[in-house]
Amino acid sequence: MNSTLSCKQEIKKPLYPSENLVIEYHNDWAIKQYPKRIKEFKTDPLQNGDIVLLGDSITEGGGDWSEKLGVSNVKNRGISGDITDGVLQRLEEIIASKPNKVFVLIGVNDLLNYKANEGISSVEYIENNILKICKQIRERSPKTIIYLQTILPTAKAQIKAEILRVNKTLKTNETSGDYQVIDLYASFVNSTGFLKEAFTYDGLHLNDKGYALWVNVLKSYLVVK
Repeated sequence: MNSTLSCKQEIKKPLYPSENLVIEYHNDWAIKQYPKRIKEFKTDPLQNGDIVLLGDSITEGGGDWSEKLGVSNVKNRGISGDITDGVLQRLEEIIASKPNKVFVLIGVNDLLNYKANEGISSVEYIENNILKICKQIRERSPKTIIYLQTILPTAKAQIKAEILRVNKTLKTNETSGDYQVIDLYASFVNSTGFLKEAFTYDGLHLNDKGYALWVNVLKSYLVVK
């Protein structure tokens, strides 16, 4: 009886967050952008075996990732302003579709929130959420290959040390087997620990050259095995 009930609950679980869902630590921009993007996701639902790029504005800003990567079944699941809590609330669509691969890049908005004392309590909270995202995908879609990308450097000195700390934690926990690390940070950082100016237009988001570099990094992970 209990197992039957569990199956029914799993089937009935909604694929998308409610339009009325409030993510506690979203800023004003994310509060507006999150439901807007969820509506867009519904018009282009994930299919079994898709490749998913999951993240915030840096991922969303890539636009048509299928075109960029030269692969037909890549879906953009970036939401500008999103944080780890927001991603956790929208994992059902991804898990239910059983994607071939998921590339995760999230955490910089959490760190900005934390340093601005806007609610997020600690770097450890952010780290745990990132690990939880990967663990939930792994447990419920075990054949999905999860690539966890290190947080990119920025031009913002206030989160420089915290980015290094989170990225170190992500690399250390790779031994859990829940994900494989792609060290994006190493490809984008300059000699002083900041985002190379050639790859950004504002010290945080990427320009065309930045996306071109990211594409080159990702292509080697798209080879069919």
